[in-house]
Amino acid sequence: MSLPAPEAIESLARQVAEPSGLEVLGVHLLSHRLPLTVQVFVQRGDGSDVSLDQCAALSGPLGEALEAAALLSGAYVLEISSPGIAEQLSSDRDFTSFRGFPVEVVWRPAEGPEQRREGLLLGRDEQMVLLNVRGRTVRIPRPEVQQVRLVTPAGEA
Repeated sequence: MSLPAPEAIESLARQVAEPSGLEVLGVHLLSHRLPLTVQVFVQRGDGSDVSLDQCAALSGPLGEALEAAALLSGAYVLEISSPGIAEQLSSDRDFTSFRGFPVEVVWRPAEGPEQRREGLLLGRDEQMVLLNVRGRTVRIPRPEVQQVRLVTPAGEA
C-alpha cells in the first residue's frame, strides 16, 4: 500500500472535526504496524483535553470521510486520541520551552523506513530539528519529522 501524505489526512480530519468544536493537533501514520495505524490527535477548541466519548464520536464520521476520499488503499486502524499532558512537542513555544530536555524524534526519510533518535533538544528552525546526541549535533529535516516527544532519560525511571 502506498502511503498518503499525513498532511492530506490531517486536512480532511480538520474538516470533519471542526463542526464538533475539536482541533486536530496532528496525524501520525504508523506503517510499522500491521495493518497500518492512523493516529489522529485532537483537543477541544479551547485547548483542553477531549473525553473518550468525544474521540469515539469523531471516529465514525472521520472513518467515513477517509473511505469516501480514498486516501488509504489498504486495511488500516483509525485511532482518535488526545496527545496527553505536554508530552508531545508541536508549537514553537514548546520547542523553546523544552530546549535542553531529553526528547525522542520519530521521522520518515523520503526513501526508507521510519527512524527514531533520542537526544537533548537544541531547537528547530524552518528546515531542521536539532538534537544533541552524545555531544554531536544531529540535524533531522523538519518535513520528515512525524513526532517529537519528551522522554525520561535512560537510567532515570
